[in-house]
Amino acid sequence: MMDTASSPLSLQSQKTSFQDLPEASPKPYKKGFVATLMGGVSTTPSFKEDNYFVSLLRSSEKKALQELKDKLKASFDDSPSDASMWGIPLLGGDDKADVILLKFLRARDFRVGDALHMLLRCLAWRKEFGADTILEEDLGFKELEGVIAYMQGYDKEGHPVCYNAYGVFKDKEMYERVFGDDEKLKKFLRWRVQVLERGIKVLHFKPGGVNSLIQVTDLKDMPKRELRVASNHILSLFQDNYPEMVARKVFINVPWYFSMLYSMFSPFLTQRTKSKFVISKEGNAAETLYKFIRPEDIPVQYGGLNRPSDLPNGPPKPASEFTIKGGEKVNIQIEGIEAGATITWDIVVGGWDLEYSAEFVPNAEGSYTIAVEKARKMGASEEAIHNSFTSKESGKMVLSVDNTASRRKKVAAYRYVVRKSSTI
Repeated sequence: MMDTASSPLSLQSQKTSFQDLPEASPKPYKKGFVATLMGGVSTTPSFKEDNYFVSLLRSSEKKALQELKDKLKASFDDSPSDASMWGIPLLGGDDKADVILLKFLRARDFRVGDALHMLLRCLAWRKEFGADTILEEDLGFKELEGVIAYMQGYDKEGHPVCYNAYGVFKDKEMYERVFGDDEKLKKFLRWRVQVLERGIKVLHFKPGGVNSLIQVTDLKDMPKRELRVASNHILSLFQDNYPEMVARKVFINVPWYFSMLYSMFSPFLTQRTKSKFVISKEGNAAETLYKFIRPEDIPVQYGGLNRPSDLPNGPPKPASEFTIKGGEKVNIQIEGIEAGATITWDIVVGGWDLEYSAEFVPNAEGSYTIAVEKARKMGASEEAIHNSFTSKESGKMVLSVDNTASRRKKVAAYRYVVRKSSTI
C-alpha cells in the first residue's frame, strides 16, 4: 500500500524557538536589466502571453488577419496544400491556422506585408531545410542529448520547457568535434532545430491552449567568444522561422560579462522578444526557476528534484515548496509511520551551503532516536538528497535543514512516499 499525502506532517522553523510554517516564496519583482546583472532577478519588462481568440482581437487586428489570409491564398492559388506548417493547413480557415498566422502578424506588429514576407520565407525555408521530417532523422548527437539542449517537463502554466547549456564547449576537443568546420556547424544547427521541433510538437495551436515554449539557458562556463558564430546563427534562424514560439526566456548563472554578450546578440532580437527575458545571476538558478516551474519538474543540477532516470516512470510525483530564512533551522516532521513501513524521500535546498540531517524518532517511550543521516554540510552545487528508511517500530521521520550560519533566504522542496509493510 502506498501513502504520499495522508501521513501527518509538520514543518518547524526556529531561530531560538520553533514557529509555524515557513513563509511562502516571494513573488517575482522587477528591476532594470543592468541592475539585474549586479544581483537579483528581473523581467524586462514583464511579459503577458498573447490571446488567440479572434473574437477578442481589436478590429484592426481582425482586419489584418483577414488580409493576411487573402494574400496567402493568392500566393498559393495553384498549390494550397503547400501552405502548411506542423501539419496544419494555413488556408484551412480553422482556429489552429489562425494561431499560426497571428504569430507571424504579432512578430511584425500586424504589418500585413511584412508578416506575409516573413511567412513565405519561412515556408520556403522549411521546405528546403526539411523541417517537417527532421524528427525522423538520426543526426548522431546522442552524447549531447540531455546535456546541451533538451526538452524536459513543463512550467506552472503548462508550457513545455527547453533547457540549453553550452558550458561543455569550454572543452576544446568537444568544441572542435561539434563546431570544427562549416559542415559540422550546419549539422549542429540541424540538430538544434530538431530539439525545438520536439517541443513544438506538443503545443496545442488553439485559442486558450498552450501555444508556446519556455527556454532556460544556462550561461555557466559558456565560452562566449568561441560560440559567437553559432549563437548568432541559432538566434537568427529561430527568430526568422519560429515567431512567438517562446513565452519566456530565462537566463541562469549569468556571469559578469553577460552585458557584453547581450550587446553582441541584442541587434538580432526584436523589442518584443527582449520583453520576455528573465535574467538571474550565478548561484540564483533555483530561486529563479521556482518562480516559474515546479521543483519536481526542474532538473536536479538546477536545484530541482527531476532526474533523467525518473523520466520513464511517467509524470513526476508532486513536491512541496518552502522557504528557509537566514538564521533559521527548519524541521520537516513526517508522522504516522507504522512499524515495518518504508519511507522514501527527496529533499533539496537551492544553493545548499547549510547543514542537513535526517533522524527517525520512535513513538515508544524508552526507544532511541536513530540517526538515519548524520548532520553534514551540503555544498552549494550538491544535488537533491534521495534516500529511504524502513522502520522497525512506529514513529516519525524528521528531516532537518539548518541555515542558522547564513543570512540568505533560500528556496527548498521535498516529497515523500510511505509504503506500508505487506507482511502486516
